[in-house]
Amino acid sequence: TVVFSCFSCFPCEVFTKQLEAHPPQQQHQHWAQICSGNPTNEIRGCDRYGCGRFGADRPGGKGKHIGVDVICSDGAVVYAPFSGQLSGPIRFFHNGNLIDDGVQIKGPDFCVKLVCIHPFRYHGHVRRGQRLGKMLPMQKVYPGIISHIHVENCDHSDPTHLLTPAVPPSQQQHNERWAAVCAGNPTNEIRGCDKYGCGYYGAPRRNGKGKHNAVDVICADGATVYAPFSGQLSGPVKIFHNGNAIDDGVEIRGSGFCAKLLCIHPIRYNGPISKGQVLGRMLPMQRVFPGITSHIHIENCDHTDPTSNLERGKGQ
Repeated sequence: TVVFSCFSCFPCEVFTKQLEAHPPQQQHQHWAQICSGNPTNEIRGCDRYGCGRFGADRPGGKGKHIGVDVICSDGAVVYAPFSGQLSGPIRFFHNGNLIDDGVQIKGPDFCVKLVCIHPFRYHGHVRRGQRLGKMLPMQKVYPGIISHIHVENCDHSDPTHLLTPAVPPSQQQHNERWAAVCAGNPTNEIRGCDKYGCGYYGAPRRNGKGKHNAVDVICADGATVYAPFSGQLSGPVKIFHNGNAIDDGVEIRGSGFCAKLLCIHPIRYNGPISKGQVLGRMLPMQRVFPGITSHIHIENCDHTDPTSNLERGKGQ
């Protein structure tokens, strides 16, 4: 709990108004299922129209994606992610097309806009999990797109962590160790240090560029890569954004985890995958960084340390 102490009336009033205008998006709560048929609020991957993750580049150089696209079939029932007051309509395209509709929900903890849906009403109170409306016919406007609800926090912060449904304690798998990620490295051995840097979590980056918020699992160029846990794939995920020979990767979300595996080429970017199933192959890292310890960059989606999940068999 943060306590603010004000010694003059004016600063307090300013802060209060700012807080009301931009309510904090809490870090430790989870929203309800938003679309029928998508119980995990799976996020759209990439298609010919773009990608659905927060911060994805918009086509035509039109900035970054400030929302998240939750997969939803045309005509599906849409539910309220949390309780709050409705306001709208919310227009996204401002051209009167078939999907230019939506609504805002503002509650005590959250404020979000759900776009490309038709709500049953634009005003009044709605409860978490209550029917909110229906998905509009996105395929008629964008044939072949992965139909989705555009979910945008009112303060333009990333809502991804809020979309992960809460997992009951009996179903949590956070203590379960991941499978071997790379053929030839059955213990998920982590890269040590070489002339390019170190592979452990929190290692300083070269030239004072912060800390390593991932772990580098040793993997020979061309080796088979496996899924560390079961989940849904989305991608591609780029780390260098320069088109080099190793600028590829994929995200896996599910089984209580969410991780990005980079410097690999996956066999596909979307769909379900099972723990231990072939995910793809290691890319030719030596071509880009000669003499480096070739490795898969593994980064938890929330930037926490994945080391304990990768330590297979230790302490047993």
